[in-house]
Amino acid sequence: MATLPSGALGTLDPTSDRAVFRQIADQIRDAITTGRFTEGAKLPSEAELVEHYGVSRMTVRNALGVLQGEGLVRAEHGKGVFVRPRPPVRRLASDRFARRHRDAGKSAFTVEAEAAGSRPEMDSLELREERPSPDVSARLDGPRRVLARRRRYLLDGRPVEVTTSYLPLDIAQGTPIAEPNPGPGGVYARLEESGHTLDHFDEEIRARMPSPHEVRALELAPGVPVIHLIRTAFDTAARPVEVCDTVMAADAYVLAYQLPAD
Repeated sequence: MATLPSGALGTLDPTSDRAVFRQIADQIRDAITTGRFTEGAKLPSEAELVEHYGVSRMTVRNALGVLQGEGLVRAEHGKGVFVRPRPPVRRLASDRFARRHRDAGKSAFTVEAEAAGSRPEMDSLELREERPSPDVSARLDGPRRVLARRRRYLLDGRPVEVTTSYLPLDIAQGTPIAEPNPGPGGVYARLEESGHTLDHFDEEIRARMPSPHEVRALELAPGVPVIHLIRTAFDTAARPVEVCDTVMAADAYVLAYQLPAD
């Protein structure tokens, strides 16, 4: 049985109108966020929490359920409840597609992962020619066929992002873009080498709850949302040359932008 750390948890306030199970959840959450319960640590058992707070087992279970729903803890059958390790945070900066990164032979994911001191990795890749969805087709001005590049990215061994790039087949077919490794600087560097100098990107970002497939792919805890980002790349002729559909674990990212004031 785990030992309740001295001073890790306080006592209930009988005068509060906040439900008892929420008071317990508040105290455990505070102990996690302040480091009294560290990442990977086992929480006190249900029996210990029942004894500490003088409440029923169901009340304790309701409190732990709140924390599981927030993605702070995970329950392991027969072992107990543990503080969930949090993935490294990567700043999604507004200059991540600057040409200087491509000129240095690095993708945006690699540049920002290295800046955060994390180890970037891509552990799965699928390449296929397919008919685009109506939304992708509209964003790319109506191609009948596209090349889809699907991959999953990890930081320090943890999955944080699943991404699919869609490129018109007349641009991608027969080029390094259709190869598993498109070369230094990634797809955008190859687009520019083929005459499609990039002019700007349009991005749409929203937060939502993940699909079951996304939960599995990103190994998300219950209650953790995702950031859904759709980016369209345009060349200097105003042609859309790529649509990138990205789903990111929301607890692994901070969106950071510099916006002009004029």
